[in-house]
Amino acid sequence: MADPIFNDWGLKALYLGLDGLSVRQHAIANNIANVDTPNYKAQRVYFETHLQRALRDEGRSGLTLSVTHAGHLTGNTSSEAPSVTVDSRPNTLRNDGNNVDIDLEMTDLAETALRFQALSQITGLRLARLKTLIRDSR
Repeated sequence: MADPIFNDWGLKALYLGLDGLSVRQHAIANNIANVDTPNYKAQRVYFETHLQRALRDEGRSGLTLSVTHAGHLTGNTSSEAPSVTVDSRPNTLRNDGNNVDIDLEMTDLAETALRFQALSQITGLRLARLKTLIRDSR
């Protein structure tokens, strides 16, 4: 009876969204840390289309991590990990080969933090609802 409650795709989507935003935040932090590193290429993390595809196909056995280069971010490749694509943008803004735009990175960091906070609050509300459901069913 409890199995449908804990296999809720809504909670899984929230978890995968939080995990994808966490990977994105890590990439942004790397970009900011390497703002003055010659020839460093900014990394971008895309997971939303993979998450939407996975939610459309609820019967899918697992989500996988894909990266475009062996040196890019790695992640947990269990069936619970979000599918993300990490790539480096090819354009170069400066003569030293570095393409990190600090204004863009700070904007992306703020947006990612807001999205993470919103998903965290929604997850908390869903879990509180489950807690109430369990407590009231005794």
